[in-house]
Amino acid sequence: MTTCTAPRLHHEDLDAYQAAIEFLALSTAVLAKVGRGHASLADQLRRASLSIPLNIAEGYDKRSAAERCRYYDIARGSAHECGAVYDASRIPGVVDEQAFIQGKALLVRIVSMLVRMTR
Repeated sequence: MTTCTAPRLHHEDLDAYQAAIEFLALSTAVLAKVGRGHASLADQLRRASLSIPLNIAEGYDKRSAAERCRYYDIARGSAHECGAVYDASRIPGVVDEQAFIQGKALLVRIVSMLVRMTR
């Protein structure tokens, strides 16, 4: 039996992109458990968590360092926003402790990598 491997774009090899996709998957699982009373938190998390890998991918393809940094900075800002949403989600118990710790650890990794990528 042969395994079919999908073609890959170069940005997919970036550790920051892979961590961002992992965070998006975790956030998607968290979002599946969010009740209707917390729609604003869910909406913020949905948009911000998707913004991280999208901006990393878009920035990777930019020709100038300044343009690349701009997109990586936007991704970094979205990661910080996700951290704040996770903090706010703990108050009403929207995110459980394990997902909180895992999500924050991923965000710290992502932000750290993005800071290095903009130097």
